[in-house]
Amino acid sequence: MPLWLGFLGVFLGSGLGGMARYGVGILVARWTTTAFPWGTFIVNVAGAALMGLIMGAFAGSKIENPALRLFLTTGILGGLTTWSTFSLDAVALWERGEAPMAVGYVLSSLVLSLGVLAAALVLSRRFF
Repeated sequence: MPLWLGFLGVFLGSGLGGMARYGVGILVARWTTTAFPWGTFIVNVAGAALMGLIMGAFAGSKIENPALRLFLTTGILGGLTTWSTFSLDAVALWERGEAPMAVGYVLSSLVLSLGVLAAALVLSRRFF
């Protein structure tokens, strides 16, 4: 596969995934008045489920189309949510027998991401 084709697939797919995420957020906001981030929750869970279905389908079939796989996973699902990729990476570590690494990856990703975001918010509010 030419390198440019992979980039094009990711570019087009991420645009579609991002539009889907935005659309889900708008629809969910119309249906609920709670402070719980239902839109984000829905796209994260749906993205993880779709990642499992897509990767399982590619693994269980004779479809060898790296451009299509990139378009669907890194592109559409990456635009929809990076949670699906995070979930796939964690489960892949677990399935390879790297349970301590999988747990460490999940915990460190959550703790560091939340901590860095909180610190960046404090800094940006202070200096901007």
